Amino acid sequence: MTARIERPLSPHMQVYRWTLTMALSIVHRATGIALYAGTLLLVWWLVAAASGHTAYATVQAFTGSIIGRLIVFGYTWALMHHMLSGIRHLVWDLGYGFKANEREALTWGALIGGIVLTILIWIIAYAIGGVR
Repeated sequence: MTARIERPLSPHMQVYRWTLTMALSIVHRATGIALYAGTLLLVWWLVAAASGHTAYATVQAFTGSIIGRLIVFGYTWALMHHMLSGIRHLVWDLGYGFKANEREALTWGALIGGIVLTILIWIIAYAIGGVR
């Protein structure tokens, strides 16, 4: 008989102190999933635009409603946040930004930058009359 090798167990989640970097890593994955769902809305809009006025009016009525605008706003935020978090991961893949203060700065940059870019996009959209 072979002797059983006792290996250490991985620590459980209760052992870790949650950090912003850990939380945004999970949010990055969630925004990736949300982008898949939001892309279905984008496809619906493109197919409706190619199908004719009635189909397009239906999509526009949905996206113009309060719920529709919230969904499109959330999609915009998910896209901006996911993009900036992807840049953060690219910086790490290049071997930079691993010091604690650099990690925190990149993480806060992705979080705040995603919110600011989303609001800026919507302000510009309203200013040029793209959203009614």
